[in-house]
Amino acid sequence: MMSQWNIDMFRAINDLGKQFPFLNPAAVFVAEYMLYVLALAMLVYWFTRSSRNRMMVIQAGLAFVLAEIIGKLAGKIYEHHQPFAELPHVNKLIDHAIDNSFPSDHTILFFSVCVSFWLVRRMEGWLWLALACCVAVSRIWVGVHYPVDIAAGALIGIISALFIYWLAPKLGMIKRLLALYEKAEQRVLPIRRKSGSM
Repeated sequence: MMSQWNIDMFRAINDLGKQFPFLNPAAVFVAEYMLYVLALAMLVYWFTRSSRNRMMVIQAGLAFVLAEIIGKLAGKIYEHHQPFAELPHVNKLIDHAIDNSFPSDHTILFFSVCVSFWLVRRMEGWLWLALACCVAVSRIWVGVHYPVDIAAGALIGIISALFIYWLAPKLGMIKRLLALYEKAEQRVLPIRRKSGSM
C-alpha cells in the first residue's frame, strides 16, 4: 500500500507541470536526455588524459555498477508500478514501460556518478550535484517515479559513491590497469612535448 505522504508529495511536484506547462519541455529534456550530457562529460574527463580525472571516471563507473546491483536487490524486496499506472490524472509527459519503479535507475546513475565527481572535483562538483537533484525532481515531474523511488535511488547512489571512493585507492590492480592503458595509449596517441623546452 502506497503511503499517503508519498502520493501527496508526488502530486505536489507532478501537478507543477499542469500549473506551469511552459516548463514541461525543460523537464522532459532533463528527465530523458541529460543522460547523454553525463556520458559526454565522462568522455571529456577521460580524454583530458589526467590521471586524477581518469581515476575519478573509473570510480564513478564502479560506483554506478555497485549502486545498480544494490538497486536491483532493493527492487526484489520492495516493488510498485509507476505513478501513471497506479494513480488517476497523472501528468505523464514521457513514454515509459510499466514495471517496477523502485528505486529510480536514473537517480541511481546520476547520484553515483555526480557524487563521485564531487568527491574529487569539489569546485564543479556542486554543479554536478545540482544536476543530479534536477534529474531526480524531473522524474517525478514527468510522472514516472514517486518521491520514495527517488529518495531510495539517491541514497543508494551516494552510499555507493562514498564506498568506492574509499575502496578504489586501496585496489592496486586499478592503478596497474590504468598504467597499462596509458602506456598503450601513449604509443597510439603520443603526447607531443613542446619544442624548445630545456
